Amino acid sequence: MVKLDFNIGDLNFKNPVLTASGTFGYGSEFDDFLDVSRLGGIIVKGTTLEPREGNAYPRMAETPSGMLNSVGLQNKGIDYFERNIYPKLSQYKTNVIVNINGSSIDDYVALAERINDLDHIPAIELNISCPNVKMGGMVFGTNPASTREVTKAVRAVCLKKLIVKLSPNVTNIVEFANIVQEEGADAISLINTLLGIAVDIHKMKPSLSTVTGGLSGPAIKPVALRMVWQVARAVKIPVIGIGGIMNAEDAIEFLLAGASAIQVGTASFIDPQTSVKILEGIESYLVNKGFNDIEDIIGFINKPC
Repeated sequence: MVKLDFNIGDLNFKNPVLTASGTFGYGSEFDDFLDVSRLGGIIVKGTTLEPREGNAYPRMAETPSGMLNSVGLQNKGIDYFERNIYPKLSQYKTNVIVNINGSSIDDYVALAERINDLDHIPAIELNISCPNVKMGGMVFGTNPASTREVTKAVRAVCLKKLIVKLSPNVTNIVEFANIVQEEGADAISLINTLLGIAVDIHKMKPSLSTVTGGLSGPAIKPVALRMVWQVARAVKIPVIGIGGIMNAEDAIEFLLAGASAIQVGTASFIDPQTSVKILEGIESYLVNKGFNDIEDIIGFINKPC
């Protein structure tokens, strides 16, 4: 047996494989394909105070080695989540984390306060980096002062572990990582999608209704890996790596670069069992390399030879 667990403060995760918000629904969508409780945790789709219809169609487009999306945080709001989704999530024997989004700081604060009352939700992922909404989202995550303000405000009321999801659409990712650490974040997840565009040459118009969208998939992995490496060396709190993780080898790269855990995103659309296959692949890698504890490889590329 290999030791696979990691901690965010005093919150224990049985293994480092999590699912990325917006790519795994509420977990139940994958029940026919895998035992969700095997995973270290699931991060459910973005939740807002009020219901959102999302952006107009078309809002997804395939690109070379990736995909663009502009869904726009479509969800039925926190009231519906509490009544209809939360009871089902409570049955999973793993950490269930809610990704929260807002158009204002007051929105984020109100959501954090609501989730304080949900006993089976041990953490929130504060999404200040979504590029697909007209207000809020990336507006907070690409301005240092706004990043500080929203993180500080949520930390003041949040009784759960606080994970802050950072935007890659900035010049100096380490600056933003240090800000959220200073304001009390318990962990950092990165990266969110990169801002991109695709053009339909036959229709001679943008492929997305919003023109721009968030790029995910293998195309962004080198950028995500670089940012995780930079941030993991700069902060003292755990870093959760996201971006183009399609298999165990990709996940292991992130761990070696300094991530304590990873999130599987776009890959779940291609193969809904990807997350479990990655978990099994990480364990096999450790066994084959003669490691007894996953901690032994975290940030390994930065350790002296």
